[in-house]
Amino acid sequence: MILVIPVALRRGALVLAAVAAAAFAAVAIQARQSPAGSLAGFTAERAEAQAVCEADFLARPSGDAFREHLRIITANPHPTGSAAQVEVGHYIGRVMRAAGLTVEEHPYDVYLPQLTDDVEAHIVTPVAMQLSNREPQLDDDPFSGHPGLLNGWNAFSGSGDVTGEVVYANYGRREDYRALDSLGIDLEGKIVIARYGGNFRGYKVLFAEERGAAGVIMFNDSPIEEVDPYPEGPMLNGDIIQRGSVLTLPWTGDPLTPFEPALPVDGDVQVERLDPDSVGLHTIPVLPLGYNAAAEIISRMTGEASPPGWQGGLKMPYPLTGGPDLTVRVRVNQPKALTRAINVVGTLEGSEFPDEWFVLGAHYDPWGFGAVDPNGGTAMLLTLAEALGEMVAQGCRPRRSIMIAHWDAEEYGIIGSTEWVEEFRDQLTTGGIAYINADAAVSGPNFGASSSPSLKQPILDAIQAVEYPGEGRSIYDWWSDRSGGEAPTMGNLGGGSDHVAFYTHAGVPSAGLSSGAPSGIYHSNYDNFAWFERFGDSEWVYGPMLARADGLLALRFANADLLPYDVARYATDVRTHVNTLLEVAEARRIDVDLSALVESSRDLDGAAAALEAARTARLEAGGIDTAFAARVNAALIGLEKAWLDDRGLQDRPWSRSLYVSPDPFSGYASWMLPGLRYEIETDDPADVPEWESRYIAAIGGLADRMREVTAMIEGG
Repeated sequence: MILVIPVALRRGALVLAAVAAAAFAAVAIQARQSPAGSLAGFTAERAEAQAVCEADFLARPSGDAFREHLRIITANPHPTGSAAQVEVGHYIGRVMRAAGLTVEEHPYDVYLPQLTDDVEAHIVTPVAMQLSNREPQLDDDPFSGHPGLLNGWNAFSGSGDVTGEVVYANYGRREDYRALDSLGIDLEGKIVIARYGGNFRGYKVLFAEERGAAGVIMFNDSPIEEVDPYPEGPMLNGDIIQRGSVLTLPWTGDPLTPFEPALPVDGDVQVERLDPDSVGLHTIPVLPLGYNAAAEIISRMTGEASPPGWQGGLKMPYPLTGGPDLTVRVRVNQPKALTRAINVVGTLEGSEFPDEWFVLGAHYDPWGFGAVDPNGGTAMLLTLAEALGEMVAQGCRPRRSIMIAHWDAEEYGIIGSTEWVEEFRDQLTTGGIAYINADAAVSGPNFGASSSPSLKQPILDAIQAVEYPGEGRSIYDWWSDRSGGEAPTMGNLGGGSDHVAFYTHAGVPSAGLSSGAPSGIYHSNYDNFAWFERFGDSEWVYGPMLARADGLLALRFANADLLPYDVARYATDVRTHVNTLLEVAEARRIDVDLSALVESSRDLDGAAAALEAARTARLEAGGIDTAFAARVNAALIGLEKAWLDDRGLQDRPWSRSLYVSPDPFSGYASWMLPGLRYEIETDDPADVPEWESRYIAAIGGLADRMREVTAMIEGG
C-alpha cells in the first residue's frame, strides 16, 4: 500500500511520529484482513476504500493540537453557570466549525445550585477552630491562586447552620450505616463524618439524613502507603478537597423535569416543571474537607473503637463517636435556581445514512480548571474533530453521521447529556448506533475500556490498528502484555458519567475508552494544566493515541456495509452475569433458581450464531445496495432495545434497561441484570420468579429480533 501524507499533516517535530503511526496502521490493517480483503462489517470492495481512509485519518491527530486545546480550555476555572464556561463553549464551537463540522448549541434551563463558596466548618468545643476548606496557593503551581477558585463544596447540599456531636460512619455505605444501627448508635441531631470511597457521595448523605443526622462532613482519607503528594508528586495531599454533587433522585438529569428535556423557559416549547420542594432534595448541610482538617476532628474523638476495617490512613484511632465534649459546626448557604446549561454538538453528516448517528462525547464543565476531569477528554475530542475534518476534506466523508458532543452540567448530576437524550430519544431509538464516552479520558499511559457487549469485539479490533506511543506495537498488544499475555478483558459500564442516559434509558450501546494515570487531585483546585503537564500526558502522546482509537471505531461503524456489532457476546455475557447473581445469592444465603434464565441464554447463542453466519456470507457475496443496508442496519440498531422495559426498575422507572444499571445503593458500580439483583440484594427472593420471567421475555425478544435480522439478510 502506498501511503500519501498530506502537506497539512506537517506540524513541526510531530510529523515523524505521525508518519510512523500511519505506517504502523497501514501494516496492521493489512495484517488483519481476511483473504477476501474484508474488515468486520465490510464487503471486500468497501474494505479497500476504508483502509485508505483509515490510514489517512490515523496520520492526523496531533500532540501539539491536543496540548493547545487543553491549555486554552483550562486557562480559567469554568464551572457550569459561569461566564468562563460560556466562553469555553464558544471556543469548542469555533474549533469544530473550523474543522468542517456543523455545530449546534442545545440550551436547557436546569435547576442547579448557584456558584458560591459560602460554606464553613468549625470545631466549637473543646476548642474554637475554623477548619480549612480551600486548597492553599502553591509556589510550584501558578494556577492555584486564581481568584475564581472556590472553597470546597458539595452541590445539592441543603442549606443550614447546625452544631452537634460527631459520629464516624466509615465510608457511609449502606452496610456501614446498618452497622451503626446494630451497635445502637443514634444519629439524630449528630454530625456524620465519613471518608470518601466505597460509594457515590450522595448516598453517604442520603443514609445519614434518613437517620435524622443534622449534617455531613466528607473527607479524603490519608493514604495508608507512602506516596508522593502534590506538588512533589501527583498524589493526594492533606489539603486537597474533593468537591462533587450529592444529588440522589430516582432519575438522572434535571431534578425538575424527569423523562422530559428541560427546554429553555424563554423558548417556543414549554415544559412542566416539578415544585423543587416536592422532589426530595437533601435538606441537611453537607461539605467536604481534606484529611488535615478531618484529622483535627478525629484526633479529638473519644468514643468507642470502630469495627475492624474502619481504620483509615491517618496515624490515629478512628473512634465511632466523638463524645459529648466534642461538637462541630457545619454551615452551608446554597441557593438554587434555574440555570442555563449549553451542550455543544458538532456533526459530520453522513453521505448516505445521515439519520444514523455514531456519537462521541464528554462533558466540559469542571469544578475548577478541570484539566484531567473532564477536559483531557474535551481536548482529545477537539483533536479528533480536526483530524476527521481534514480527512473529509481529502474525500473520505463518512456514510453515517458522526457526532462529537460536549455536555454541560455533568458534575451536578449527569444533567446536560441526559436532557439531550430525552430531547432526541425518538431519533436515538431508530438511529442511535453507539455512544462512546470520553469523560476525563486522557491523563496518562494506562489504557483501559468498559463496554456494552455488542461493542467489545469492535473495540478490540480497532485498538489492534492503533500504535501505542513509542513501542512499535498496538494498544491491544500493550494491553494484552499488561494482562499477563491474555486477551484484554473489558469491564462493564456503571454509573457516574454521560453514558448513563444513552445506555440505561435510551438503550444505545455504549462504551468508554481512556488512558489514565494515578492522581490525587480529583475534583480539587489542583486539577489544572500545571499538574497535567508535569504528571499526566506530559509528552502529549496519549491524547492523540486515544483520538485515533475512538476515531477508528467511529469510522468503522460509520462506513460499514452492515454494522459490525458483536452479537454473539450477548449470550456469553448474560451467562457470566447469571453466575454472578448466583454468587451474590449464595453469599447472602438466599436460595434462588435461575436455571430457566440460563436455558434462555442458550437459545440466544443459536440465534446469534445464525446471524453472524448470515452477515458474514452476505458480506462475502458483496453487492450490498443502500436500501438493503438501511433495512438491515435499522434492525441491528434495534437489537439493544430488546432490553428496554417501560416499567423500569424497582423504584426507578427512568432506568429502562433490564440489562444494566448503576448500583442503586452505591451509585458508581455496574449492576448487570439489575432487576434480579435488586431482589437478591434486598433479601426478597419471593419476587425473583416474576423478575426472572421478565428477563426470559427480554432475552426471547432479543433472540427473535436476531432471527428477524437473519431472515432479512438471507432473503435480501
